[in-house]
Amino acid sequence: MGSVSSGWGDLARQAIHAGTGVPRLYVAATRAGLSPAEAFEVLRISQASLAAAATHGRGVPGRTNAVRHFTWQAALTARFGTDAARTIAAAQESGTPNARDSRVDEHNNAVGQEYGTRHADELTGLSPADLVARLVPVALAKWDADELVWVRPH
Repeated sequence: MGSVSSGWGDLARQAIHAGTGVPRLYVAATRAGLSPAEAFEVLRISQASLAAAATHGRGVPGRTNAVRHFTWQAALTARFGTDAARTIAAAQESGTPNARDSRVDEHNNAVGQEYGTRHADELTGLSPADLVARLVPVALAKWDADELVWVRPH
């Protein structure tokens, strides 16, 4: 009976973490020095990354999550700089119930941040959806080259 209880506890922690994502990201963005309008832009980029990853990452275990983190952090870095992107990423991982998944996310975030830094000039001036759409082929190429990683099930 204890294992069922602990299973429900894990599910509850995951649900709470997921359900508090939007306020956590908005607060992290403002704490990173972004204006309320820029913090809202962080949310728009986050939503675009989620949608693109769901469309282009499906069908291969781990690819959706890797594409999401890469595009999200590359876009945030290009738009707001590495410090803001790292602060927002750290807030997203804070309190996560899965440490292994968090380490994988941190790796994929770092790959995105590096790309966003190197390609900021070509990524400026795009809408969040267009910005992420420009990054999806890069993410898929990095996935195919094993530059992005995933947590393999036990």
